Amino acid sequence: ADFAATQDLGNLLKLPMLGGEEEKDPDAQKKEEERQEALRQQEEERKAKYAKMEAERENIRQGIRDKYGIKKKEEKEAEAAAAMEQVSEGSLTRPKKAVPTGCGDEEEEESIVDTVMKFIPTPLMDMFNKK
Repeated sequence: ADFAATQDLGNLLKLPMLGGEEEKDPDAQKKEEERQEALRQQEEERKAKYAKMEAERENIRQGIRDKYGIKKKEEKEAEAAAAMEQVSEGSLTRPKKAVPTGCGDEEEEESIVDTVMKFIPTPLMDMFNKK
């Protein structure tokens, strides 16, 4: 145990922050470059592996889309944009947005009131009609 403790203290004394001399390896720069190149190569291999896996997945997805007649999001968006351009081709203004039902038709609102009035008992309806 004493030997291990003295060895640890000896290693601590060699640390540059404690004033010890740093051991300089003449091939350190070359080794570091080789290590960096190995890391770069591993990263490229990893990216290639995942790109291949993603391509296989996309082929499977496309097979499913073809089988069930599903379109990709990009295709749907492109078709929608093309349809909007085609509609607004001859117009100088932007196309009007469709008004949802019940949001602007007064006739429809009246029919809703009439429908509600049908369900109100007659004594209450008489009270509304008197006012």
